[in-house]
Amino acid sequence: MSSPLPILIIGAGPSGLLLSLLLSRHKIPVLLLEQSHSLNPQPRASHYTAESCIEFSRAGILPQMYSQGFFPNGVSWRRLNPPHFSRLIKINNPVSDENGFKMVCLPLHRLGQIMEDELKKEETAEIRYGTKVIDIGEVEEENPYVVLEDGERVKGRYVIGCDGAGSRIRKRLFGEDYFSGYTWDKQIVATNVYYGGFEGVAYDDSQFFVDGEHWHMVAKIQEDGLYRVTYGDIGGLSYEDLKKRQPEKFRIMLPGHPTPDKYRLVNFSPYKVHQRCVDKMRKGKFLLAADAAHLCNPFGGMGLTGGIADVGGLYECLLGIHAGLADDSILDKWDEVRRDIWHKVINPISTDNLKRLYQYSGPDEAMEKDPFFIMMKKAEEKEKEMNGTGKKEEQDNPGLPPLRYDMTQHYAK
Repeated sequence: MSSPLPILIIGAGPSGLLLSLLLSRHKIPVLLLEQSHSLNPQPRASHYTAESCIEFSRAGILPQMYSQGFFPNGVSWRRLNPPHFSRLIKINNPVSDENGFKMVCLPLHRLGQIMEDELKKEETAEIRYGTKVIDIGEVEEENPYVVLEDGERVKGRYVIGCDGAGSRIRKRLFGEDYFSGYTWDKQIVATNVYYGGFEGVAYDDSQFFVDGEHWHMVAKIQEDGLYRVTYGDIGGLSYEDLKKRQPEKFRIMLPGHPTPDKYRLVNFSPYKVHQRCVDKMRKGKFLLAADAAHLCNPFGGMGLTGGIADVGGLYECLLGIHAGLADDSILDKWDEVRRDIWHKVINPISTDNLKRLYQYSGPDEAMEKDPFFIMMKKAEEKEKEMNGTGKKEEQDNPGLPPLRYDMTQHYAK
């Protein structure tokens, strides 16, 4: 008897690795194809919500994440100008949620290494690096396949595009220019930096700075003092122009107004920011997940969190189909649910997260007019009334609306 066809997963980013690991843990054959020759070594996104940790727990890697990462104390919004760096609002992260999960910070390249190491132990999983997919097709509408750069056709039970914002799978399914939404006119620059001056001020583990011109985010991403500094700059500038402007941006934004000899810049990555979502995440045996299906700006980490939620639901669907508990129609429900969550939760919240940093004349106007700030200030005032005395500038994190959706409720009874 011939071996069952594997599920083909395109792209060894966090979503592709996680989906491959979840499926292979249940002995479902998986072939992961990645055009690069190794994992991305850059320490990129790093914060994983308690809700996301459910999926890492199901993949069996959460203890390693907890031991290698750290637990951030919360997030604040601050002013840049006098009184310098003072807090407007702080939200504390809870010790854990009702299920015992808690937010953890671990740079993405280290998470990727954990998942790759575990995936290599699974007999039903295979990773092929240096393998570029250039086309897709179907055989008798039953067996989808991908065409590799060398002309080889690789067949699978399903093809899952986890190949990022420039997804080749999406483009071959729907066309080169298909991706509903828009591109921000703001230029984002992401950097990783070691700078001792962060330790000399009362920074939190993560903070956003509200400023019409120099809006930015500073977050600790490693215990050794590596920080992520992501800031806005003038749109339309070349890489070279943005690189020339970086020292002056740091001098203005960072405590101590440092010159380049005072810090070590590890990474400098300008990129365009998009708010986009496909009109369909499924077409026959082909599916799109995470950044291949939808994008949002990085302020608040909802792109990564939404992608992890995509993968968790898709895993439940494919597991149900494999076990005979569901048929293909469950994938249509997954498609509907995931796009609905992007439009109703991820898109509006991530859009507001970015706008509140720059759209007001300054922090004082933002505190007066921004709905989120108004809500948090009212909560603070109510708590002070209940306590009777004392000023409170920190609050417990109210959390996000759920991004996960339990697809097992659609299994056959």
